[in-house]
Amino acid sequence: MAEPTRPLLTDSNSLPPRSLDETIERYIGSFGWAQFLQATLLLPRLRLQHLHPPQNPWSWNLSPHVSVISEWSLQCAGSFVKGLPESSFFVGCLIGGLVLSTLADSSMGRKNMLFLSCLIMSISTMLTVFSPNIWVYAFLRFVNGVGRATVGTCALVLSTELVGKKWRGRVGIMSFFGFMLGFLSLPAMAYINRGNSWRILYIWTSVPTMVYCVMVRFFVCESPRWLFVRGRREEAISILKRVASSDVTMILPFEEQENIDEKPSVNIYAAMKVLVEKRWALKRLSTVMAVAFGIGLVYYGMPLALSNLDFNVYMSAAFNALMDLPANLITLFLVDKLSRKNALIGFTALGGISSVLIFALQNMRIKNHGALQLVLELMSYFCACSAFNMEMIYTIELFPTCVRNSAIAMARQALVLGGVFSPIMVAAGRKNGVWSFGLFGLAIGLLGLFTVGLPETRGSDLCDTMDEEECRDRRSNNDMASSVIA
Repeated sequence: MAEPTRPLLTDSNSLPPRSLDETIERYIGSFGWAQFLQATLLLPRLRLQHLHPPQNPWSWNLSPHVSVISEWSLQCAGSFVKGLPESSFFVGCLIGGLVLSTLADSSMGRKNMLFLSCLIMSISTMLTVFSPNIWVYAFLRFVNGVGRATVGTCALVLSTELVGKKWRGRVGIMSFFGFMLGFLSLPAMAYINRGNSWRILYIWTSVPTMVYCVMVRFFVCESPRWLFVRGRREEAISILKRVASSDVTMILPFEEQENIDEKPSVNIYAAMKVLVEKRWALKRLSTVMAVAFGIGLVYYGMPLALSNLDFNVYMSAAFNALMDLPANLITLFLVDKLSRKNALIGFTALGGISSVLIFALQNMRIKNHGALQLVLELMSYFCACSAFNMEMIYTIELFPTCVRNSAIAMARQALVLGGVFSPIMVAAGRKNGVWSFGLFGLAIGLLGLFTVGLPETRGSDLCDTMDEEECRDRRSNNDMASSVIA
């Protein structure tokens, strides 16, 4: 008599895993060399695309090709024309985040969306070199912003979906180091190319992005979570076996996922529709977006408001630029030790208090308090950076795989929206600090309190479907109610 058929990729010495998190940790490990390589390859180099050539119209001792302003004789042009390229870039970021982010949850997946975004960035950056006038230049900056909008989101989600819950937070924070290193490389590039055409700088920044495209295409693997949710189970198993450090047999928790449609909807905006239709999802999304907006006001506004302090603006800018490093290091080592909810509330509250105290000092008749203002400003900016890092990790854990990328993208868009309003508030705050430091502090502090209504996620498994997330939420509420009654 023939032997009974063994289950697909089953391990006969253990019970089937209850979730994909357990599958990853049992057969691949929480964080092995293959996962480390994937996370390293996904370190986004976003800030390389934030380069904007110098626009000082009075630098007559240099070649006119050093600046877009001098090359195209825009010295007497209005502020709208001079600021159009930078504004176009941020408008592209907003539109790209809204239009493209959901594709990573629906039809394209994390890897393909990341590759497409990087390709858009690299091609538009290279084409910028051939811009004949300010209008074409601004349009290409807009296209570059569209591509840039989803790179950080896809890289963050893709890197964290292939590691166990023990390392998820730290791997997520690693991506912010890539962002920081990209930013720090810009002054070095500008210094090496000082006196050369601004077009040369764009060639320098397009090359790393092209290399990154090739690395993503050939060395990064798709998220097995996304493949599993989309019904592509054999591909998910293939990737898990490839990442595994040894030739093991495994089983995915198919039995618990029988309700997953084998042919999911191809509507590219299905993820956004689900986020809005589900009451609990809409509540969580609204909360993380509100908190991100408050963080964005301080994150983008504080560096702009340095000239409003009673301290040397150059030294202030130098100290401010260094704050990303301690913020990343602190969150890297504490992300798995702190409650997500309490940490986010703490960072936003401390940042808000520090900002309001700056406004208070400006209205006190105390001499030589510029250094104290700077310390408070650095504390507020540090807290905004740390809160941003923590909220991104928190948002990853709050939403299931089927809508995770869209939720992260919406939170990032809210952050950028805060950056849109911050220059206006800084300009108004030059006459009265209540409109800048005062409102910055109140916004981040009060909006941060919205986090109270969110569930704690530290140490929890990632859910993959909306039904799975709802079931866990109900179990959590029932357990809480039972403990209260007891």
